[in-house]
Amino acid sequence: MTTVAPTTVEEIQNLLADAGQIIPFGAATKQTQPQQVVQVAGMAPTQLDLRNLSGILEYEPGEYTFTAQAGTSLATVAAALAEHDQYMPFDPPLVQAGATLGGTVATGVSGSGRYRFGGVRDFLIGVRFVDGQGRLVRGGGKVVKNAAGFDLPKLMVGSLGQFGILTEVSFKVFPRPATYSTLQATYSELAAVLTALAKVKGAQFDIHALDLAVTSLAERAPVYTLYVRLGGMENVLHQRIDQMRSVVGAGEVLTGAEEAALWQDVKEFAWRPADSTLVKIATTVGKLAELEAAVAPHSSQRRYAVGGDLLWLAWPGSLATLDELLCQQKSSGLVIQGETDRPLLGLRSGGAFAQRIKQALDPEGRLPNYL
Repeated sequence: MTTVAPTTVEEIQNLLADAGQIIPFGAATKQTQPQQVVQVAGMAPTQLDLRNLSGILEYEPGEYTFTAQAGTSLATVAAALAEHDQYMPFDPPLVQAGATLGGTVATGVSGSGRYRFGGVRDFLIGVRFVDGQGRLVRGGGKVVKNAAGFDLPKLMVGSLGQFGILTEVSFKVFPRPATYSTLQATYSELAAVLTALAKVKGAQFDIHALDLAVTSLAERAPVYTLYVRLGGMENVLHQRIDQMRSVVGAGEVLTGAEEAALWQDVKEFAWRPADSTLVKIATTVGKLAELEAAVAPHSSQRRYAVGGDLLWLAWPGSLATLDELLCQQKSSGLVIQGETDRPLLGLRSGGAFAQRIKQALDPEGRLPNYL
């Protein structure tokens, strides 16, 4: 399979006119491949490396917005924002691994910071992309304002490159908290940690992240660890974390470099065993106990993020088995890391609508198809 690395949007448009199926990718930190690679018009598929479409085009610290090419690394953006004490609150994962803005949007992945502020779709305000017919399409804008018409930026979140090849994205950003503290509490029973989780969610606190990590090694009882992250001014943060500990009833307080390293490892999925497949599963805290009972016999490591509304699952076995399990649980999953030819697992919704969008933007099937 041929790999091409364009440097301009025009090159992408010309390629779509002359090539068969196009498979776009960035830094390949998230392993998603089309279910089937097909020849279009008798031509072999082409991999499209978008990393040369890189660089911040506009950044207005006073407006809390920036525009960058889709191949720009998250690390580049984070460094630029940090100079003005700003950041991307949805906490995008795999920054150190080299993840790009386009790949983050296309897979729709957000980190633990999504709990308070929302996910990538809540901060993406504008896009430019080349559709399957080679047309350059614009949606949204570069500033935060009300806009009429179809919300194309939201359409591209989680689209996996099926509707168009992202070339440019615009985001809004927030001021970065002065410091963080995390309360870490460990439990031996699921019922006890779920009770603590409910108390935390019901408390009147501005919580930046609320995760539940589960480790269930062979011949050992599962260990449930609750992480509650708070951010703000240092002179009041210690009081708030003490109040949170009174809500939970126990826990160790992590600060400084130790606290930052903990969440850095979470963002890089350092807890995932190398021989497992990382799967993002949409769920709800109300389904957590049932889902946990279903996956626990198969997986030694998993992390329920966003207050229990998202499961990061390290799956060691057959994805066909997981697909069936998720269907039984009426849940959907997306393979993020690991070898697979079927990134979408479990139940799928909105198929008819997606097919209509696909037909309008890519009628000849030049882009990947997961529908």
